[in-house]
Amino acid sequence: MTRKGSAHWEGGLKDGTGRVSTQSGALSEQPYGFNTRFEDKPGTNPEELVGAAHAACFSMALSMMLEQAGITGARIDTVSAISLDKEGEGFAVKKAHLTTTISAEGDKAEIEELARKAKEGCPISKLLNAEVTMDATVS
Repeated sequence: MTRKGSAHWEGGLKDGTGRVSTQSGALSEQPYGFNTRFEDKPGTNPEELVGAAHAACFSMALSMMLEQAGITGARIDTVSAISLDKEGEGFAVKKAHLTTTISAEGDKAEIEELARKAKEGCPISKLLNAEVTMDATVS
């Protein structure tokens, strides 16, 4: 399976503008640029897109693991905070932190363990090749 995202950019780094789209059309010509990445202007940026993908991937992986363990009634809300840090002359993503709240019918300790396994096993966690940490709340 291969899924695609695309980007178009015009201009220099600070005065340029871009548009990002996904194969599915969920994002279509969404604006991004220096000001949406570093100045919190309206639009998107690569880090929040990676964060959304990571949160979605983790939540699906955990859902599968819970189901396989016979744990039912799962509701999972996850945020992935992607850190863009200065590194030498440029920047690097060195950390992703998952914050998840899980409601499910089952043993709290088992659900927490499955969340840890989902964090490690989620394909986007593996892709990041960064330190991935997590806070999990089971209610």
